Amino acid sequence: MSHLPTTHLTRRGALQVGSLGAIGLDLPGLLAAGPTRSANAPAAKSCILFYMEGGPSHIDLWDMKPQAPSEVRGKFRPISTSLPGITLCEHLDMWAPQMRHLAMIRSATHDVNDHNAGTYYVLTGDHPLKGSRLTVAPSSDNHPPLGSVMAHLRPADQLVPDFVHLPEVIFNNGHFIPGQQAGFLGDACDPFVAGNPGLPGYRAPGLGRINTLDETRLHRRKGLLSRIDRIGRLSDPTPTGTRLDTFYEKAFSLVASPAAQRAFDLAQEPESLRRRYGLGFVPAQPVRKGGGLPCLGQSLLLARRLIEAGVRLVTVCSGLRYDQSWDTHRSHYPLLEKSLLPFANRSFSALLEDLDERGLLDETLVVAMGEFGRTPKLGQITSGAGAEPDGRDHWPHCYSVFLAGAGVKAGTVFGSSDRHAAYPAENPVGPADITATIYSLLGIDPQTRIRDRLDRPHTISNGTPIAGVMA
Repeated sequence: MSHLPTTHLTRRGALQVGSLGAIGLDLPGLLAAGPTRSANAPAAKSCILFYMEGGPSHIDLWDMKPQAPSEVRGKFRPISTSLPGITLCEHLDMWAPQMRHLAMIRSATHDVNDHNAGTYYVLTGDHPLKGSRLTVAPSSDNHPPLGSVMAHLRPADQLVPDFVHLPEVIFNNGHFIPGQQAGFLGDACDPFVAGNPGLPGYRAPGLGRINTLDETRLHRRKGLLSRIDRIGRLSDPTPTGTRLDTFYEKAFSLVASPAAQRAFDLAQEPESLRRRYGLGFVPAQPVRKGGGLPCLGQSLLLARRLIEAGVRLVTVCSGLRYDQSWDTHRSHYPLLEKSLLPFANRSFSALLEDLDERGLLDETLVVAMGEFGRTPKLGQITSGAGAEPDGRDHWPHCYSVFLAGAGVKAGTVFGSSDRHAAYPAENPVGPADITATIYSLLGIDPQTRIRDRLDRPHTISNGTPIAGVMA
């Protein structure tokens, strides 16, 4: 991920000096910037954000319209859930019993039809249109996402990362998608990008390398980094520069932290539970190359381990960097049925079930959403990517969002869409309202102000918390 150049010596620049990276400090976003904490007691201690990048089809999955014309209602059959009168798609049969834990928003809406800008909008709550420029790439001027704000305002109490992103930073149209890194809060609030835990022998990048160094060499390199830090702060007297020494202290400790290493060790989990999340699961005749979303289940399981260990926010993307995941411009129904839903159905239901059995839903917020929905009509073209007759294009005007856990009014459906799931029929809410709700559920006032590198104040969310989904 590239950032705009700066005049001071950055953390990443320091790590490129000589062989300093060999100590295991190449860990993006492990230090939260600033000691500020909310005065409110948080309802939720931490958050797992399941991000369905690409834009899942709300009308085919969880806002079905069986009475609509065939080109609208699609091919899937609705099934009953644990909420009377509420249905989901037939291929979400493991998700359906978990609806009693969930609050579903069926009236989310915005006006951004682009994957990059839409992701930025829903992960930050900040509208991506700046004058005539649409935010489609990372920048040090961008508003920070939820996890970076959490890292800044409420860093982890334990020796674990504050903000983790799984499995990889997603990429589209020549750019890493904005909204995944800290923007104006700086590198220290970037997430720790933890890699693909679905791979055999998975190890989190950078952790545990201390075992290859003797203590003398470690302290020698730590001293060198401290000298580099002092040089950097001479050229950068801002708070960003003065925070680097604190970053190094935490980063050095984290490399050797048994707590961090244990948190990332999926081998500690019973094989039966890993399989419940989808380990070894192979769907019949997957349509998409790579077999769908094979990393999703182990990513969600690792997210549970991380919040259990004290990580404040974990973002779990559905797929890998270039997967496109829920972006179904063509072969819409085969992709959903054979490549996407088998994984999402199994793994997300396992997460909710697992959190509930451990009592973690009482202190954890779970959010599931994409950047938008899909067109009401098959073959309807709304973007430059277009849609084949058997596909659905981008549709930000109406989509669905799920919340569960601490502070959430479980078993609730908020808002509704019109007869074609094209526009909200009642209680429309936008990305800023959703981020404001998430902050409120985490005990953070959405009107809290944070400051950029030029000491300018920014409100973390200009939205209004959605009282209808809050207990």
